[in-house]
Amino acid sequence: MSRFHSDIPTLETERLVLRRPAARDVPALTAFYRSERSQYSGGHVPHARAWSNAAAMLGHWEVRGYGLWAVTEKGEDTALGLVGPYFPDGRPETELGWVLFEEAEGKGIAFEAARAARDHARNHLGWTEIVSYIDDRNARSIALAERLGATLDPEAPQPTPDDPCLVFRHPVVDANGGAA
Repeated sequence: MSRFHSDIPTLETERLVLRRPAARDVPALTAFYRSERSQYSGGHVPHARAWSNAAAMLGHWEVRGYGLWAVTEKGEDTALGLVGPYFPDGRPETELGWVLFEEAEGKGIAFEAARAARDHARNHLGWTEIVSYIDDRNARSIALAERLGATLDPEAPQPTPDDPCLVFRHPVVDANGGAA
């Protein structure tokens, strides 16, 4: 439990548990960030950098009190990836982010987890504007953003102007949960 944030929720969906990532998840995250699979999310880097990326995901929780949850199947504790609200220092907007490990691909896990995380960001963090920053070569993430109802916003500010990406804006909802 964080000494700063002791009220961090665990989310549950029909098939999944989204829990705060822990030290036990670092080896899988490090392996992900070392793999080619992570090339669109700051990875495919040497071990030391991969470990730093994994540690930053855990540290985001300490600094912000929220972050990307480790996604597991109910009854299991092995992380299948990370999904959740993300807002590191210097980013222009609040983000819904995701990274999924290969074994979780093609099962609807990312969609189910991202929808629950986005609902939490809206209902508990008070986020109204949510974007997802996606590399233009990452077809699977683009498809997920579109499945979530997000649309490309070419006018949105870039998180790293020297290395632009696609910015998908998630639909704004009104107080009744409908599209605004």
